[in-house]
Order: sequence, then C-alpha cells, then structure tokens
Amino acid sequence: MKRTVLSLCLAACFAAVPVSLQAQDAGKALGGLFQNLLKPNQGGGGGLGLSLGGNNNAANAGNAVDLVGLLSQSLEQIDEPKEIEIGRQLSAVLLGAKPLHKDVALQRYVNRLGRWISLQSARPDLPWTFAVLDDTGFNAFAAPGGYIFITKGLVDAVADESELAGILAHEIHHVVGKHHLKAMRKTAQAGLLTKAIASQFSNNVQGMVSAQLLALGKDLYSKGLDQEDELDADRSGVALAARAGFDPYGLVAVLQQLRTAKPDNPVFTLTLSTHPATQVRLDQLEAAMGQRLDALAGQPSPSIPQRLARNAGR
Repeated sequence: MKRTVLSLCLAACFAAVPVSLQAQDAGKALGGLFQNLLKPNQGGGGGLGLSLGGNNNAANAGNAVDLVGLLSQSLEQIDEPKEIEIGRQLSAVLLGAKPLHKDVALQRYVNRLGRWISLQSARPDLPWTFAVLDDTGFNAFAAPGGYIFITKGLVDAVADESELAGILAHEIHHVVGKHHLKAMRKTAQAGLLTKAIASQFSNNVQGMVSAQLLALGKDLYSKGLDQEDELDADRSGVALAARAGFDPYGLVAVLQQLRTAKPDNPVFTLTLSTHPATQVRLDQLEAAMGQRLDALAGQPSPSIPQRLARNAGR
C-alpha cells in the first residue's frame, strides 16, 4: 500500500473514533479512559460470574471456584465475553502497577493507530483498546480480549511510526492467538497457586477471587509467555503490520535496537528476561521473511512527534 493511501486510511479511521477526550482536561480524561477496568464486575450476561456483592456466600464461593475452573478448561470453553472479562481484570493489574501517561494526544494517537492495525487482524471485532503507561521501561503488554499497553519509554525509543506499528502488531497477535489464556491455563492447571490462595482466604470469598486474579496476573507478566508464542507473535506481527500498510521491517529495527541493550540496564530488564534471546528472534524473522516482503520496505515513515504534530494541525 502506498504511504499516501495509508495516510488517507488512517485519517478516515481516526475520524470515525470519538474524540470526546478533547473536551476534558488531561487528568479527568485519563482517569476515565480505563475507569471501567478498575470496577468490580457487576455480573450479568457473558461475564465471569465474579459478582461479589450481597450475602449469598454459598453462591459467591461457587463463583470463586468457577474462576480457576474456567481457566483450567480448554480454550474453546472460554467464549469471547469471558475472554474480554479476564482481559479487563488483568488490565486492572497492569494499571495498578503503572498509571496511564497524562499526554491525552499521545493516548488518542496510539489508541487509534492500534485500532487501525487491529482491523486488519483475524479478530477485528474485539473491543480493542490501546494505551500508554507512564513508565520509562522498554516494554509492551497485552491482555486477553483486546487490551494493549505500551510504555512511554518504548514510545520514546522508536525511531518512527513503522516501528511502533510493528510493536503493536506483535502484541495484537498475542491476543489473536490467545497466548495469555494458554499461559494462565497452564498456571491454573498446576493447582498449587489456587490451593495456597484458598488457604489464606477461606472465609473471604472476595479476597480469594481478587488474590487469584492478582497472583495469576503477576505470574503471567513477570515470567512472560512461552518462547514459541513470542516467536509466533514476531512472525505474524510483521505480516500484520505490512497488511496495515506499514514497513514490515519496523519490528526488525526495534529488535536490532534491543540487541544492543545491556542486560543490567533496568530499562530493558523485564523485556530481556521475558522474551527469547534477541538474536534468536532476529534469526527466526529473517528465515520467515526471506525477501518476500522487501517490496513493501523502505517507505518513508514519520516519527512519533511528527505524527502528533500533524494530528494537532487537523
């Protein structure tokens, strides 16, 4: 796709997204962007059944058991509404660790860019949501159901929009491939985590469910996904970014930058510890891409500040 055509597509996509954030101050806008993620689930159709209000402890205890039982089932038994609810809960874990960055224009841009790329994926109808965390680290995270987070440090580190698109496409494929659900299922099936939590919260159903979610989330994001899932997201992410009209070598450029990072640099510690060796990722991408995407490479791509300036002028 020509870069001029891509710009028109992006402009049309961005225009279709509500921009009510412009009428709010930065603090209120960012405070409300994910406010629903931080609210306890109110029950109702399609949810996980984690409603914890009222005095029916027997029913609530059953719901608490269902959480781990659900994650222990085959992925086919976790329908889309349940997947989205799990993602909402895990997003709350991430937001509890790092706040959203207060730059509303940046949040809007990343959200719209991510949505455009997600429309080219195999699951365009998910309620995709993208946001920037106020963190200097070199990291990006995904949660089931279409929730994607990228740190401000990583946004600042990319050279241009194609590199950011490659990162977002990588994370989008984690959701499309249900990689986090598979990792959580493996942890839940082990059973040890659940037994330890249950012994501490035997008389507190709400605390038990919250602790299960918190523990599963911390385990997931501190250990990372299976290496093959990461390599799969690299390969598929490159193809997805190209399908969305971006230089497919954007992600390659990010990985080349990561390859020079020192392991003891705290900015890169989590990424390096939760992903395969960077050279392995580059070698796998080279083998998968060959020269098949070379015709799509070399397109000029604006830097993030340039794109933000252009958006501000509209």
